[in-house]
Amino acid sequence: MRSATSVLRRALAFSLLCLAAVSAQAGLFDDEEARKAILDLRQRVESVRLLTEQGASRASDDNAALRRSLLELQNQIETLRAETAKLRGMNEQLSRDLAETQRVQKDMVQGVDSRLRQFEPVKVAQDGREFMAEPAEKRDFEAALLVFRKGDFAAAQPLLVDFLKRHPQSGYGTSALFWLGNAQYATRDYKEAMINFRSLIAREPEHLRAPEAVLSIANCQIELKDSKGARKTLDDLIKAYPQSEAATAAKDRLTRLK
Repeated sequence: MRSATSVLRRALAFSLLCLAAVSAQAGLFDDEEARKAILDLRQRVESVRLLTEQGASRASDDNAALRRSLLELQNQIETLRAETAKLRGMNEQLSRDLAETQRVQKDMVQGVDSRLRQFEPVKVAQDGREFMAEPAEKRDFEAALLVFRKGDFAAAQPLLVDFLKRHPQSGYGTSALFWLGNAQYATRDYKEAMINFRSLIAREPEHLRAPEAVLSIANCQIELKDSKGARKTLDDLIKAYPQSEAATAAKDRLTRLK
């Protein structure tokens, strides 16, 4: 805009100088020729002025169009920035939602696994043996044994009897017979104790508790004043399990019985 105005000013100044020069020399020509020269010069000046104004107008229009384009471009840039920020926020929220969903799914899977494990057989060890036991089976045996170890032998007996009825094939069965016999011995129910000790031996003669069960039978017989039966039982124990601690105890009892 300023450049076009400067050009116009210079063109007008040049035209006026020319006009002044022509006027100064008008005396050298006749009136008709002077008028023609002046009119011609004025037309040229007017043409230059119009061209200059048109150029300035076009420059102004171009500048205005350029400013509008720049403004539109700036608006588009701001819009893109806003959309980018919105998308970034959505992406961050989706990432958080995904992480939360994965955490919930993991917790659910772990919860399901934990609940399933409550019903799955587990490997246990009891009296030198390893076997698979149902969770309920393991829980019932340990509960009955806990009562026995607290010294409540009367209360332990029905728990052990109930366990043997509900879990007849349990790997805990032989141990349950042993502790049931001991609970009955402690309450002086010697006959029932002998029945369960003999059931243990018949069920698993190689069981870790078998030598103790034979010795316990002899003890019951001694309590029942069956010395003859006790001696036979102790002899059988020494023959069947010569290396056991129960056999050593049997030899001592035999000495005292004689």
